[in-house]
Amino acid sequence: MPELPEVETTRRGIEPHLRGQRVARVIVRHPQLRWPIPTDLAAQLTGHVISEVQRRAKYLLLPFAHGQLIMHLGMSGSLRIVPAAQPVKKHDHVDIELSSGQALRFTDPRRFGAVLWQPTDTELHPLLADLGPEPLTDEFNGAYLFERSRGRSAAVKTFLMDGHIVVGVGNIYANEALFSAGIRPDRAAGKISLARYEALAQEVKVVLARSIKQGGTTLRDFVGGDGNPGYFRQQLQVYGRGGEACVICATVLDEVRLGQRSTVYCRRCQR
Repeated sequence: MPELPEVETTRRGIEPHLRGQRVARVIVRHPQLRWPIPTDLAAQLTGHVISEVQRRAKYLLLPFAHGQLIMHLGMSGSLRIVPAAQPVKKHDHVDIELSSGQALRFTDPRRFGAVLWQPTDTELHPLLADLGPEPLTDEFNGAYLFERSRGRSAAVKTFLMDGHIVVGVGNIYANEALFSAGIRPDRAAGKISLARYEALAQEVKVVLARSIKQGGTTLRDFVGGDGNPGYFRQQLQVYGRGGEACVICATVLDEVRLGQRSTVYCRRCQR
């Protein structure tokens, strides 16, 4: 599933092509995604101007004067800028054609993505209302994690991936940040000190920023707004490397399941 760096990479790729553009036409070919696409979507968007492209957690937001379009890439979705006349393929479900002659094309082979309309403040939408802070902001720091973790017995990796605590730290980046901070992923969140949470918050920021710079991580399906894959996979230190040697101490990396997600760590470097 595309995580925060992949969604941010998409946002940066499509935003220059969408900002200030008027919607000329909306084509919905397959309305049944994770949730049905609103039947009046074309009426809501046609003739109106996209002011910018924002991101909240793993959601992309297209603000208009009278509301916002909320888009989610699901498990295998992508958003690309293409010529409006470019022939469509089997899994091209939605085109938002622009006055420039280009189109924002939403492709989703598994149909777990979403295209929704919110006529008021998006923070009021049920999908966004109770989300935690963005990890790349000052609001997310060690003191915040320490305070929210008190009394929690859940594994710190599960805690870090909770969208009510902080958004966008998916499985790949939780593995990587915990390794860089030297924290075992199965340690109880409530047993970790303030100093170690300060290190973890910093590593989350570093890992996410590095991945964004590399265009995200392509494991199977992801491509950015320009159609290119992400290259952060080449820099992964633990994720997907269970049974291989630790890049620091050469100890064989352990792989376990935490919260039904693959978790890889070094028993020597992480404690």
